[in-house]
Amino acid sequence: MAEGKGIRDQLLLDVQSPPEHALGKVTVVGVGQVGMAIAFSIINKRLAGELCLVDMDEKKLKGELMDLQHGLHFVSHMTLQASVNYDITAGSKLCIICAGARQREGEDRRALLERNIAVFKGIIPQLVKYSPDTILLVVSNPVDVMSYVAWKISGFPHHRVFGSGTSLDSSRLRHYMSERLNIDVSSCHGFVIGEHGESSVVVWSGVNVGGVRLIDLNKDVGTDKDPERWLDIHKQIVDSATEVIKLKGYTSWAIGMCVGRLAEALLRNQRSIYPLSTMAKGFHGIEQEVYVSLPAVLAENGINAVVNITLTDHEKEHLHKSANELHELFKSANL
Repeated sequence: MAEGKGIRDQLLLDVQSPPEHALGKVTVVGVGQVGMAIAFSIINKRLAGELCLVDMDEKKLKGELMDLQHGLHFVSHMTLQASVNYDITAGSKLCIICAGARQREGEDRRALLERNIAVFKGIIPQLVKYSPDTILLVVSNPVDVMSYVAWKISGFPHHRVFGSGTSLDSSRLRHYMSERLNIDVSSCHGFVIGEHGESSVVVWSGVNVGGVRLIDLNKDVGTDKDPERWLDIHKQIVDSATEVIKLKGYTSWAIGMCVGRLAEALLRNQRSIYPLSTMAKGFHGIEQEVYVSLPAVLAENGINAVVNITLTDHEKEHLHKSANELHELFKSANL
């Protein structure tokens, strides 16, 4: 070894300082099953030059970080960081929030909401402090309410704060359609809007395959009069998460792939349309200041537009019911 020189100095002769990451910086807050599935998706899609993980559990953070770092050889160059402190998140283009309290047995949504609001009051100001120009993508449940809470706490314009909403519900709709029709899921089209929950609304009037609307083949599709009981798909969608949790203890992979795709649309400025939890006041006659899912155009600066989707009177009535139920929950929020 040359005197006074280490291996690095002997191996590499610097010409200039390395550039900043060509790809953006992404932060994931919360390294539970959902957060790690999202992180895994982002890494495999090569969406970021730097990925930061933040959680309160320092031991778990270290283990997850090491496990991911050991596999980077198989994907692409990416800087990974993990910390209980938010200073590592500085300059993030996108912050994905998965942290929150789990619902206790017998606990109603209002009690869960109060606990998660307390969590967000600790998270959001830190993200805003270190990344004042970031975009906030909320995944924590109840996602519509928590997206609204994140918007209120952050002080950001609403197009820079949105939730994953019914994107996963819509994916489940297409999956169950593909099973019934025995065709590929990518050839099935339709949206679930409204609340990510029991009051969600399947837009049956727009569900189609190859441009052919199911309602044009069966005018009763999605109603109690339908002998084929397509309406049962909505119950399957609503019950899906409960069933998966019952079987394996939690949900992770589907929401991980879902949020990975939303991050891709945003970071690559693709202007793709997904049903996202966003400010719905002024759309479809909704008068309250409320976050519910509507089809939205997603680009690198957040939500660019909301699609003026055609709804039947029946669908609009159910959307209003969903918005009203969420508004009542919002009003109970201790902000």
